[in-house]
Amino acid sequence: MALNQRQTELVELVHEKGFVTIDELVQVFNVTPQTIRRDLNLLADADVIIRHHGGAKSTSTTENSSYQSRKILNLYAKEQIANELVKMIPNGASLFINIGTTTETIARALLKHKGLNIVTNNIHVATILAAKEDFSVIIAAGEVRHRDGGIIGEATCDFMNQFQMDFGIIGISGISNDGSLLDFDFREVRVAQTIINNSTNVLLAADHSKFGRSAMIKQGNITQINHLFTDQNPPAKIQKMLLTNEISTHII
Repeated sequence: MALNQRQTELVELVHEKGFVTIDELVQVFNVTPQTIRRDLNLLADADVIIRHHGGAKSTSTTENSSYQSRKILNLYAKEQIANELVKMIPNGASLFINIGTTTETIARALLKHKGLNIVTNNIHVATILAAKEDFSVIIAAGEVRHRDGGIIGEATCDFMNQFQMDFGIIGISGISNDGSLLDFDFREVRVAQTIINNSTNVLLAADHSKFGRSAMIKQGNITQINHLFTDQNPPAKIQKMLLTNEISTHII
């Protein structure tokens, strides 16, 4: 299931405000209450928002949305970001790829490359890239998180610390206005920081919905990356931070 433009904007509004009434949504989108109710029911079934009588609220800051709902949210933007990001990756390069639906989209966009050497803690990424006979795909040791195929834990960090890669490709759950990179699982955060520390170039892929989105655990700061790939201009404070730290911003 793919979301239309109104449904995508509705989700972003709910996440931004925390709770939105049906009456508010009717005014914002200039549609009937029945249309809004259908949208809310569909989005609640996909675990993108939480349905309440008279409106909807955002999902918890302590637990991420379901894997299936994240796969469909902002899919077009993720595909455009992926197509732009992979232009930076030369044939024969070595790279880390971490957990997330955005990085899985990037993995599919890499299939036209040749001779890549990949280390990943994402079962889905490994499956996608293993289709290429000329790719070397190494999957990290550790605990498999059943809800999304992510591999996490101390063993994963220890395994990844053995490598120094040309590129580290990372996704993120949220980016606060002070530049903090936020996620929901401290074990996933530890692995992502290991990737940052062992990559010559760190490429962050984040669509516009990630800016201002809350999550409870700090993964690091946007100043630690080398390139940001996104689909809209970041907030002014983030733009200033990127400029001050000479971080290349790629807006597709």
